[in-house]
Amino acid sequence: MDEKTAKDINQFLTFTLGREIFALDIGTVREVLELTTITRIPRTPPFMRGVINLRGHAVPVVDMRLKLGMSKGEDTVDTCIIIVEIDFEGEQTVMGALVDSVREVFEMTPEAIEAAPKMGAAVNAEYIRGMGRQDNNFIIILDIGRIFSAEELAMVRGAGAPEKAPQEVAA
Repeated sequence: MDEKTAKDINQFLTFTLGREIFALDIGTVREVLELTTITRIPRTPPFMRGVINLRGHAVPVVDMRLKLGMSKGEDTVDTCIIIVEIDFEGEQTVMGALVDSVREVFEMTPEAIEAAPKMGAAVNAEYIRGMGRQDNNFIIILDIGRIFSAEELAMVRGAGAPEKAPQEVAA
């Protein structure tokens, strides 16, 4: 493989929601965590599961099934939280994406990524960066920056603010 080809390969972290396989650009992924205690925050939308304590910082966690319009799933031993960074108003917003399971890091060349279908997708086409294929499976490549509206990102940033950290809430 020549240097140009190696440079053009994109890496994606693949994960599952139900029977569907999704992927996020590895550049947006900070780390993957096992499911941990999530503290619910009152008066937030159903897709906001709450916040987790990540090395002393409150990080908001979004249930990706609910955010993408799928039915709520049961948490299992495979359930993971993918910590992602989203560029919002010139700053990095850190949040957790709750998924059914994490599969692997998968490489694809730009030519292997097809445009999102205009119909029939279980997920809003605005959220889809493209479609990839691994063996006989389609992989829905999500654009994490498009999944959340400015209002939702502002709310998520507020949910992770130190003044709302669970350990500081009076009983």
